[in-house]
Amino acid sequence: MTSFASKVFCRVERLCHHLPVALNTFLVFSITGEVSYLVMVEAPLEPDQKKTQWSVWWKLVHLLAQYFMLGNICWNALLFVRTSPTIRGVFLGGEGVGQGWRYCYTCETHTPPRCSHCYDCKVCVLRRDHHCVFFGQCVGFRNYRFFLSCLLFMWSGLLYATLMNAEVFIVILKEGVSVHSILLLLIPWIMLVSGQVSTRAFAFAFIADTCVVGFLLVSAFFFFHLFLLFRGQTTREWYSSRRPYNLGLLGNMRHTLGLRWYLCWLCPLIPSPLPGDGLSFQVTGSLEPAR
Repeated sequence: MTSFASKVFCRVERLCHHLPVALNTFLVFSITGEVSYLVMVEAPLEPDQKKTQWSVWWKLVHLLAQYFMLGNICWNALLFVRTSPTIRGVFLGGEGVGQGWRYCYTCETHTPPRCSHCYDCKVCVLRRDHHCVFFGQCVGFRNYRFFLSCLLFMWSGLLYATLMNAEVFIVILKEGVSVHSILLLLIPWIMLVSGQVSTRAFAFAFIADTCVVGFLLVSAFFFFHLFLLFRGQTTREWYSSRRPYNLGLLGNMRHTLGLRWYLCWLCPLIPSPLPGDGLSFQVTGSLEPAR
């Protein structure tokens, strides 16, 4: 009985671990499909422009832009998940053990500065930033570039989708601000279940709402991590007034995004080797707490 309960618990835990990833994937492709429909069918052009050469180019540019962003989101997310930020396979012994190193009793090994144990990943992570529940993996030294690039294109994609969905809000509110229109925007699920709106109206309202809420959330995450990047800090270090690893704006970007920091955000396939090894970091200030 205990063995059966343990197996059920493990399967539920595994399902919960992959659920945010599946939900994010569904939302990303749903938003992309809806925006593609708006571009191809409901393009915000005048009726006399819909069959002109301008209309064809207008749609082509929009489709290329949105699928460029979608490709970058998916590829960066894939490389983020496949790039291990942990200490597995990293030699931690030898003469390198020094100031800032700690002993992890869970992993039973010495760990370098800025490394900490993640109880979700069940291993120590080099230059650990935080555990991302949306991807089910820690953000660390080796995969931070892909995480930040994914945030960048999610932010730009959601901004684009929100602007494209402005017409949806205009259509819903064209008869004026009424209880029906407000409820459709705030609680589209209840309006659908109660039979107050059609499935098509629900789909447009739900995705438009998702774009706005998603844009606000991703904006908060993205600009917070830009703030940390510019200060040379991780999420676990941001509350401290000390910035011993701050190398200046260009130095921080080089050590976080790699030697080609100015190009790597364009495409995840552009090689941008990191100048460090995740075990030692250049210190520009005192590591001791201020007294």
